[in-house]
Amino acid sequence: MQDSLSLASARRIALAAQGFGVPRPATVGTRQLNLLLDRLGILQIDSVNVLERSHYLPVFARLGGYDKELLDRLTLRPKARYLEYWAHVATFVPRADWPLWRWRMDEWRARAARNPDGWASTHGDMLAWVRAELAANGPMAASEMEHDANVRRGPWWGWSDVKEALEHLFLVGDAATAGRRGFERVYALPEQILPTELLDQEVSREDAQRELVARAARAHGIGTVKDIGDYYRLSVADTTRALHGLEDAGGVRQVSVEGWARPAFLHTEARIPRRIEATALLSPFDPVVWERDRALRLFDFHYRIEIYTPASKRVYGYYTLPVLVDDRLVGRIDLKNDRQARVLRVQSAWREPHSPAGIEQRIATELRAMAAWQGLESITVADRGDLARDLAGALGLGMASPE
Repeated sequence: MQDSLSLASARRIALAAQGFGVPRPATVGTRQLNLLLDRLGILQIDSVNVLERSHYLPVFARLGGYDKELLDRLTLRPKARYLEYWAHVATFVPRADWPLWRWRMDEWRARAARNPDGWASTHGDMLAWVRAELAANGPMAASEMEHDANVRRGPWWGWSDVKEALEHLFLVGDAATAGRRGFERVYALPEQILPTELLDQEVSREDAQRELVARAARAHGIGTVKDIGDYYRLSVADTTRALHGLEDAGGVRQVSVEGWARPAFLHTEARIPRRIEATALLSPFDPVVWERDRALRLFDFHYRIEIYTPASKRVYGYYTLPVLVDDRLVGRIDLKNDRQARVLRVQSAWREPHSPAGIEQRIATELRAMAAWQGLESITVADRGDLARDLAGALGLGMASPE
């Protein structure tokens, strides 16, 4: 394989590594889900549910419609194959990977210990009480713990002291997740839900990071040091050290990519398809776009989510999904799942400057598939964005008024 790659080749490598460019299966069962999750390594979790919880969307983008209950069995049950940790941010990771995160747990613990005025240092009694509650009662959610301090201190993330304690124990490895109830995280002592062989397994910081970097390089296919490190939120220095070790072992090699100012690392198992055939609506937290600088370099796609932007200042919409057609990001669509009315609402639809003609037909097909997967009966398109009218026409719809 050549040492200098075109930007188009880099895009195809990246998308193929992420599971795009192959036909969607006729049916999706546990086997297909496991194969995809093994490829991705992690699924990012986010609480926003205006369309669908974010961790469900990368699976739909790659496999099409599937039974979410099958994914729930792998991620949300007390001893499921996947549990949660702060791997990228809040993410589902393989349960078997627990030892790979000990070094990060130790770093969280050391960071808290260095701050004598921090929450953990000043709330030792609360931490001990919460740990004792888990020991006595087994897996519990924060809402199940009865304590005078179990009162939210404000909206959004205004956690109670009980929740603060649980989250600290989770970060430092003194608690682990035991699935979710509804969407509320359930916590347990590690020995209550993890097998002894995982609890006793020791992996050095260096070995763990080398393995994580190898996985990130495989999942990305190609990327700069920063790109690859971001997959598991590793520092540039640690990622560089691990990549050079992998390079010596033949796992990756350095290449240059057209238009990139920095060298890239290509995983030796990466393939360069002649073309990518795919249509997908990407979650804002999909690995293809979650590192915004990489999305800009690969796709010339400048992306910022506008959830926290005041409505009057939003450019594209509240929950705008990048639209993938073949090997390009060709547009962005703001979607809302109106569950009460059973309508998929396209609140705005925009083209990218380089998007080819006719994309609205393919996007319309994907929207119909999305609506069917969500059990919705109809689709509406608001008259907002330079793709909206063409998209409504492709769906055979009139224009709806923007909300």
